[in-house]
Amino acid sequence: MSTIEARLESLGLQLPAPVKLPPGVVLCFPWVRIHGDRAIVSGHGALNADGSIAPLLGKVGKDLTLEQGYNAARLAGLAILASLKAELGDLDRITAWLRAYGMVNTAEGFTNYPQVINGFTDLILELFGPDRGRHARSAVGMAGLPFGLAVEIEAEVAISG
Repeated sequence: MSTIEARLESLGLQLPAPVKLPPGVVLCFPWVRIHGDRAIVSGHGALNADGSIAPLLGKVGKDLTLEQGYNAARLAGLAILASLKAELGDLDRITAWLRAYGMVNTAEGFTNYPQVINGFTDLILELFGPDRGRHARSAVGMAGLPFGLAVEIEAEVAISG
């Protein structure tokens, strides 16, 4: 078991199954694109353990609380880790988290995007520590996200061979 998987287990967390898209949805891009010593991760939302879209849907600040948005960002982080594990085989190959771009589906007037995306950042720092886990980040509000997701996050990591 990798160090990161052991940390997940010690925190009582598990990676979700691969993403189950809604019926009829076909994607023309990969979840993770490896190029040299980097992995670029397409936008992920919160998933249930079985890989289905978690019911954290709607606008943060209207349909969901800030805390629910934070949880959606944390679950999106677990989904990203699951895709990285599927592509890399071992999460210990991640040598550094470089950047994250967090998008929050928000109600008019809600501006606490950074606090929502902290759900992702806090998870990565818990698992990878400050040296490997610290990353550049943007957190922005959106009028809407695919499938009504509350949060969508994309990322880039450095990897070892």
